[in-house]
Amino acid sequence: MRVSAIQLAYTDREDQSARIRRAAALAASQHEADLIVLPELWSAGAFDYRAWGTRAESVATGPTIAAMAAIARETGAYIHAGSILEATDEAQARLAAAGGDITALGEIPDSQRGLYNTSVLLDPTGEVVAAYRKIHRFGFGSGEPTLLDAGEDIVTCPITVDGREVTLGLATCYDLRFPEMFRALVDAGTEVVVVPAAWPAARVDHWSLFARARAAEDFTALIACNTAGYHARTQMGGRSVMVDAAGVALAEAGPDATILSARIDIDAIAQRRESFPALADRRLS
Repeated sequence: MRVSAIQLAYTDREDQSARIRRAAALAASQHEADLIVLPELWSAGAFDYRAWGTRAESVATGPTIAAMAAIARETGAYIHAGSILEATDEAQARLAAAGGDITALGEIPDSQRGLYNTSVLLDPTGEVVAAYRKIHRFGFGSGEPTLLDAGEDIVTCPITVDGREVTLGLATCYDLRFPEMFRALVDAGTEVVVVPAAWPAARVDHWSLFARARAAEDFTALIACNTAGYHARTQMGGRSVMVDAAGVALAEAGPDATILSARIDIDAIAQRRESFPALADRRLS
């Protein structure tokens, strides 16, 4: 399976529509890929909380997914569009009444906000085939935990590449710190995990460590696509990486904007699990 991960860089000076056009052009250049992956919250600005109210969108009708659906049809690839700031119809109405100021919504009880950090997978016809609402919200009492609802569901999705079915598992950024989630993805049949992220430079060593650890301990390939650049006073870490089921990096980026490409041997995942059957020795669940 040929994979391209677009390690997108952006700043506060670029508006959402221009960023979407630029990311779409980068994705459109990857004609040889079976799967194209973008980072977390790249169109909304991952740490640009005050702008979220004007950049929230619907999975079904929002500008980010519409643009990526067109590129999926153009390239004939599956596109993991990274994540968007998803708003339900009710949440969009509240934001419109507040003039797009997400901080003006006041205290809305958790699970009733209608706003999510949602990863979206499109098939080569441009149809949405999976959406994952981020379970573990990052912020330690600010940001995501106070503004967004948490997802509840483990999400996997089969895709067809080179005439065979491959099961993708979806996770997002901070989820990497919670190994029990990745065991749940394995139990649900995952062979390849896709992790879009906006992981800061200050903790990027942990990002690299966890990406390899989750792959090695769960015998899955893992595609970890991070963000580069500097926005909302936050330096992003880059270092996107693709890891095989033995925890070996197939390709790894530096800190700057780039497109990372690698071929993942799907058959090697099953072979690794068969030759080193540690998953069968699990005693705790």
